[in-house]
Amino acid sequence: MNQWPDAETTLPADGTAGALVGRVWRPGLGPSVVAVREDGLHDVTAAFPTVRDLCETPDPAARLRAARGERIAGLDEVLANTPVDAQDPRRPWLLAPVDLQAVKAAGVTFVVSMLERVIEERVRGDAAGAAEARERIRRLVGDDIASLRPGSDEAAALKEILVAQGAWSQYLEVGIGPDAEIFTKAPVLAAVGSGADAGVHAGSRWNNPEPEVVLAVSSTGAVVGATLGNDVNLRDVEGRSALLLPQAKDNNASAALGPFLRLFEPDFRIDDVRRATVTLTVEGADGYRLDAESSMAAISRDPLDLVGQLLGPHHQYPDGAVLYLGTMFAPVEDRDAPGQGFTHHDGDLVAIATPKLGTLVNRIRPSDACVPWTFGIADLMRALVARGAL
Repeated sequence: MNQWPDAETTLPADGTAGALVGRVWRPGLGPSVVAVREDGLHDVTAAFPTVRDLCETPDPAARLRAARGERIAGLDEVLANTPVDAQDPRRPWLLAPVDLQAVKAAGVTFVVSMLERVIEERVRGDAAGAAEARERIRRLVGDDIASLRPGSDEAAALKEILVAQGAWSQYLEVGIGPDAEIFTKAPVLAAVGSGADAGVHAGSRWNNPEPEVVLAVSSTGAVVGATLGNDVNLRDVEGRSALLLPQAKDNNASAALGPFLRLFEPDFRIDDVRRATVTLTVEGADGYRLDAESSMAAISRDPLDLVGQLLGPHHQYPDGAVLYLGTMFAPVEDRDAPGQGFTHHDGDLVAIATPKLGTLVNRIRPSDACVPWTFGIADLMRALVARGAL
């Protein structure tokens, strides 16, 4: 992965066999909903002005397959025109595959990442003390914590022991307690798509990608599809205080989604998400390379349990939501100085992949060097009215 991907490496392993929906920017028209088909991208905005509208139908996959639309370009053409350095503003480029849905995320849903959050808290965001804290925490909690069911009697008993030893943490609370951590990752329309730059705050000195599967959920709570996400995280900021989670998680271009939303149908269901293996590759301009692999089978809370905690009688989302399911990726090997662990360098190319969903690729830049987010909900409504889609 030394360059931006083409159609073959972006698409799922079965190509365009799935019901794939995406969004592109069309010069003169604005954001457009596209069906990804064998011969290219077809604009179906006339049938579905937003991806939200498609996801609210009783059978989104069938509706997408039946929708007719203008073929606007081949996928390779659009992918090649998406990176900002190579972008021709007269031609279409790829956007994140969601629009009006709330962008939410579940935290500490894997034991590995939960323990890393505890470590960040213990060292107050200072990477230099992480290795010693990591060993101390593991001695306290042991390896059996991976088999604990959150909210169970066994989890409650472990909590009592850790509290008595002065080792309890707010991250253990959401990791093995009854209530999941669900937070807002980004404002509506702020997510970036595959091929775009992803942002890391310039003031951060300890940060990492978080490769995740992301569910699309309708306003009724139905899970209608899935995509990939990078929940870019500032470990030093969150480690100073969990109350700084918004600053650690929500920065310009820090929510990446894509490449496309694959809608559920008989050949792709929630069980495919449960069985997914997600790979991560980070390649630096300095020749650095990191490869990692995560199994969704190791998640502590079932994806549908997380959706149930996201949306219900106490929380409504009339335009639906997308939910990052959390990551087990927590890099601990040193990249620079000994004892400093992993952190991003400007220009890192990050690829997140799984066979059923394809590959999400983003270049890491300082958040203030990424393309500013200037196109909001009012702009989208005006653009759709102008083209007669509303």
